[in-house]
Parts: sequence; structure tokens; C-alpha cells
Amino acid sequence: MREKLKQSKRIVVKVGTSTLTYENGRLNLKRIERMAWVLSDLVNQGKEVVLVTSGAIGVGAARLSFAERPSEMKTKQAAAAVGQAVLIQIYQNFFKEYNQAIAQILLTKEEIENEQRHINTLNTLHTLLKLGIVPIINANDTISTYEIEFSDNDNLSAMVAKMIKADLLIILTDIDGLYHKDPRINKDAERISYVAEVTEDIRKMAGQKGSKFSVGGMATKVQAAEICQKAGVNMVVASGDDPTVVHKIIDGEDVGTFFEGGKV
Repeated sequence: MREKLKQSKRIVVKVGTSTLTYENGRLNLKRIERMAWVLSDLVNQGKEVVLVTSGAIGVGAARLSFAERPSEMKTKQAAAAVGQAVLIQIYQNFFKEYNQAIAQILLTKEEIENEQRHINTLNTLHTLLKLGIVPIINANDTISTYEIEFSDNDNLSAMVAKMIKADLLIILTDIDGLYHKDPRINKDAERISYVAEVTEDIRKMAGQKGSKFSVGGMATKVQAAEICQKAGVNMVVASGDDPTVVHKIIDGEDVGTFFEGGKV
């Protein structure tokens, strides 16, 4: 089944707050640098790469010395404004080391659902990919409360993959795939390697909570998988501890959980 992943040309990679930061909310610079190297190498191979990043609110909260992710909406938006500036600067510095140009795109619900804005966004993304630039996408949390309440960008990454007709969406998180029970508290939990279709049983297996600096959990990954499967996009959920797992996924190795895209 995973042999088809080797043919992936257009790839969306989503990284969550738990992948980008340490438990105290501060940026994991070593991991981000490794991510920049991996994605730059994919572009050098002739692939088209989009990065969907979470972390603005979490990083902003840490920069503002908050003990945890804020709960008040206006404070979340302020943290996002601070964190977004920090994130893009870090990405710029690391991608520059590998001579890889990047672009920042902040999306709201309107860019997905409004026909003209959808077309404008798609045209921009296609042009950037044609030029060999890596678009770095985040929800525009500073102006739209919908994105903050929506998810930890898992669904956004699936919508982006659907929009650009990607071959593969890779979601990197703090667990190495979907398990039939929570592996953090159940030693006998077994990783599910392949999911042909998201069923009610699959939904029940998904956990609900993320870290104290994020809102995503496995439940939002399964929701993203449903979007991808209906759009014919393959999706893999895997651990982001070592970003080189992206290479393993594209090489067809049995890592993470593979949600096969349905026929469209």
C-alpha cells in the first residue's frame, strides 16, 4: 500500500506546537533546523512542498512568560501576534542556511470558503510552488477567532492539501501514529499502520487532548484524515521527534499511520 507514497510529487507537511517546542513552550531550535533541512532537500529533489505550521499562540505565550496557553480570546490573539513574528524569523534563518526561499501565508476561513479569495490564494500557492519556494502557512489567529477555535491547524492542513490537490499530507505530532488505545497510559497499545476508511471505531480510538501549549489531539488528525480521504489525498500521521521521518514516509517505510486517500 505504501509504495504509492514514493510517487508523491506535491507534499504538504504540518507541524504542531508539540513538535516545534519543548514542554516549557520554548522553541526547539534543533528540531526546527532539522525540519528546514529535510524540506529543503525535498525541494532539491524536484518536489513541491508546503509547510503548515502551528505554534504562534504557544510560542507567543512562552515569549510573554505565560505559564500556559491563554484562555481569554483577546490574549490568545495578542500571543499569536507575538508568536507569529518569532516563528517566521526562525524559519527564515534556518531555511536560508540551505539556500531555500520561503513565503508566509496567513489564512482565515474566508480564504477557504469565499470563491474569489479561494482562487486568489490558490493562484498564489501555485505560483510560489512553480518558483520553487516553500509557502509557510498558518491560521491568521490575530484577526480571526474562528481559526483559534477551529483546531490546531490539522483541519487547515487538510483543507490546504485538498485545495492544491496534494499527493500527500504528512502530519507530525508527539505520538508516532494512531493507536487502538492511548499508548501514554497503556503499555499494550498497538499502533495502527493502515486505515482504508475512517469509521466510527477509528474516531473512538482518537484521543482528545494536546499539550498545555496546544489544542490539537489525535481526534483532529482523524478529522483531517476524513477530509483528505474524501479529496483523494493520502495522509500519514507520525512522530515529529525526528523530522527525517518525512524521508522514511516518502520512501514507503512502515512508520506512523497511513490513511489512504479514496478515489475521487
